[in-house]
Amino acid sequence: MFGANGMVVYRQKRTEMQSLQSEVDRLQKENSQYVDRIKSLKSDPAAIEKEAREQLHYTRPREFVYVAPDPPPKPPTGRAKNDQ
Repeated sequence: MFGANGMVVYRQKRTEMQSLQSEVDRLQKENSQYVDRIKSLKSDPAAIEKEAREQLHYTRPREFVYVAPDPPPKPPTGRAKNDQ
């Protein structure tokens, strides 16, 4: 019951197996999403255009891209640092 092949070990291994199976399921779903995205990027002109616009900031003629400036840095808090 409590030995090397007992119920305690069995339950631990079963829990570990369920955890690993859910991880495999999640990774398979993620992989499927990547496959679908690759297929659309190979064949769908709208998907290609979307990626070019987002990642490379491409525009069509007479279009403008407005880029917001970085936010200003936060002012110091006024607290003294205690390095002792």
